[in-house]
Amino acid sequence: MIAVVFIGVLLAVAVGLAFNGAATDLPISEILVLCGLFAAFFGAGVYIAATLGILGLLAGLAFSSRPFWLFLGEIAWTTTTNYVLIAMPLFLLMGEILLRAGISDRLYKALGLWMNRVPGGLLHTNIMSCALFSAISGSSIATAATMGSVALPYFEKTNYDRRMVLGSLAAGGALGNLIPPGITFIIYALLTNTSVGKLYLAAVGPGLLVTVLFLAYIFVKGLRGPRMDAPKVPLLVKLLGLVDLVPTLALGLVVLGSMYGGLATPTEAAALGAVAAVVFAALAGKFNLRMLHESALATARNTALVGLILISAFLLNYVLTSLDVPRLVAGFVTGLPLPAWALMAMIIGLYFALGTFMEGFSMIITTIPVVFPIVTALGYDAVWFGVIVTMLIEIALITPPDGTVMYVLQGLRRPSGPITDIFAGVTPFVALYVAAVVLLVVFPSIALWLPSLQD
Repeated sequence: MIAVVFIGVLLAVAVGLAFNGAATDLPISEILVLCGLFAAFFGAGVYIAATLGILGLLAGLAFSSRPFWLFLGEIAWTTTTNYVLIAMPLFLLMGEILLRAGISDRLYKALGLWMNRVPGGLLHTNIMSCALFSAISGSSIATAATMGSVALPYFEKTNYDRRMVLGSLAAGGALGNLIPPGITFIIYALLTNTSVGKLYLAAVGPGLLVTVLFLAYIFVKGLRGPRMDAPKVPLLVKLLGLVDLVPTLALGLVVLGSMYGGLATPTEAAALGAVAAVVFAALAGKFNLRMLHESALATARNTALVGLILISAFLLNYVLTSLDVPRLVAGFVTGLPLPAWALMAMIIGLYFALGTFMEGFSMIITTIPVVFPIVTALGYDAVWFGVIVTMLIEIALITPPDGTVMYVLQGLRRPSGPITDIFAGVTPFVALYVAAVVLLVVFPSIALWLPSLQD
């Protein structure tokens, strides 16, 4: 069904291009065959890297006037040696070390001391700990897996609504890519030649907005729901517990402070963060060669996966760009008799639809090369759109049926239960996330104010 819809939409665009006179020299039938193969491969569960790579090779053989192996090596080399991309494995390594050093457990306990008697109780701790951990992990999946494994045992013998617990952890985990140093911004910057530093600055306001909306919802629901009988914690214990926040806050200061202070590039800041993570792990008595080996192995595995997808995507994008497809599609869309805001609403709706069956990283890799020229032609800011796309990807991570974060949490449940618990629990938070996207569209200064101070 997805393949049929996908091909139908592409056919409509192709016919529109032909009638518009923009696609006279464009091999529409061949491109539709490639798009049909993409939909078929994707629907069959073929890995996205293999799908994109095969289509890139087929497109190169069919359309390119030069042997595809001549530009294949150049594309692979250029993509994998980009300086900006080095930040990704370094941020991943930092998160892996922190996970094994027990920093996340200390963070959760410290916040729990202060939040247990607030209306909503430990649910606030779920959101706040995820938000803080996101500032040092850069990944939604890593944040959800880490904080879920720490938080779920705390709720096993409490009266908290299981759906709210799971929903708050899923929503909090989704903040991982939005709050700097989110890895999605690095990929977006690589694809669009946008400043990573400005993207990180632009994400601060939306990240705070989404976090506050989540906390406000939990607070209101806590006031209306049954009161939790949490034990009163002495002030001295709370103050002493703040010591456990030091590693997380210090790492955030090292990474983000060095970038925003102009002391380091995002790549250099990621290296500083990885070194600082090793120092804190050593201070906690958890650092050893075995832990370092496991962290490096997990980082290498994830980096190789992302790198293969990027090489395949850039190969396909090279062929499509050489055929002038992005410019023709952008010209057709911008030529429609619709205002810019309506076209942007259509683009946002497209991402919502794609998010129901595509993984977020695959979505940005496959769509940005075509969508980005349209957005810039409409006059929208590239940095602002990067934040919008990242937020839409975060929504996709907590939207069934393909919400990756929800499946991660489902795997952590002991004892397990129906995944519909997570679907129901996260639905109000999805609505709040959508509201945040709308606010950002109406008030773009939420994202653009901080970057403007740098100009």
